[in-house]
Amino acid sequence: MKLAEGKEKFIEAWGKLGSEWGINRTMAQVHALLLISPEALTTEEIMAELSISRGNANMTVRDLMDWGLVEKQHKTGERKEYFYAEKDTWVIARQVAKERKKRELDPVLKILNQLSEVTGDVKDPAYKTFKTSVANINKLANNVNKTLETMLKAEENWFFGTVMKILK
Repeated sequence: MKLAEGKEKFIEAWGKLGSEWGINRTMAQVHALLLISPEALTTEEIMAELSISRGNANMTVRDLMDWGLVEKQHKTGERKEYFYAEKDTWVIARQVAKERKKRELDPVLKILNQLSEVTGDVKDPAYKTFKTSVANINKLANNVNKTLETMLKAEENWFFGTVMKILK
């Protein structure tokens, strides 16, 4: 397989994987393109490489910057903006985990904490089932949160070493 074909397959696969994780397919494809590009790319280069519109490219790059996965760069003497993706997979994984925690887990934890305050008749089976379910989900969500917090604070070698010890 030649490099051009490999790049195309990687971008397509990353796009598919991203959409399965709940990330926009184009967003994942732009990220993939920037991941495998040795130099920062302009919006025009991204558009040409992926055959997407300027609006789609601009919106997608902005979303990637919001996620902390892409940074804007300027080159001296040029008006164009260039975009560069972090290449360190551990940094990427931590950043994605941080953003997903902020966007998905934190709001759920807030709601579960509010729901744990629901009052009712302790003899009512519906109330007891509700309280038990909310408490169990809250416990699980808090354990996931603690695990993510550990990952976000951890260094790569320590984290994977600890995970491997747990799995043995």
